[in-house]
Amino acid sequence: MDTEPGTTPHAGAQDSLPVAGEGSRSSGAAPDGLTHSAIYDVEASDPRSVLIDRTGVSPEELKQISRVMEALAGLREAEQTLSQASRRYMRLNETDMRALHYLIVCANRNLVATPGGIAHHLGVSTAATTKLLDRLEQGGHITRAPHPTDRRALQINITAQTRHAAMETVGRQQAKRFYSAARLAPAEREVVIRFLMDMTEEITLRDEPWLQGGA
Repeated sequence: MDTEPGTTPHAGAQDSLPVAGEGSRSSGAAPDGLTHSAIYDVEASDPRSVLIDRTGVSPEELKQISRVMEALAGLREAEQTLSQASRRYMRLNETDMRALHYLIVCANRNLVATPGGIAHHLGVSTAATTKLLDRLEQGGHITRAPHPTDRRALQINITAQTRHAAMETVGRQQAKRFYSAARLAPAEREVVIRFLMDMTEEITLRDEPWLQGGA
């Protein structure tokens, strides 16, 4: 776990953040001669159609589909770089950051955040949630208080300092995704929504036989 003591972000924390493009993919060929785009080329990944039935798909369409896959990979890489940088800046792990985001949204909607709600959102056990909240409270990121209507529950609040740090750094950077969506026409957004939902459905794990045992 990468949580560190003294978890309040400090001046100079940005010094450890990667500069633009650092560690990211390169448009040129790797030392072994393989270009980045080839990694996501359908023909290169599955030349014998073992994985994908390409019946009726023209070569031009295959090239365009490969560009879609490469663009998705670029988005994933950018998101991973931002996520790693945000965790280093806040000195928290990924689960901690997800919990703080949950608390911010609850506060924005005037909802009472509880340990049970956080556990449900994160998909973790009650015991794991208690340890998480202990860690965040010790770091000065949250406070616990009696629930306003349920004596058996607690109310969890994010501290003003942590909320400000998260909103003005990580949150502001992630929010820029809005502008990409805003630049699309309404009909284009519907196409993107349908595409992303359809792709999510295609890759969602269900009862795949290989999940039952190791390689």
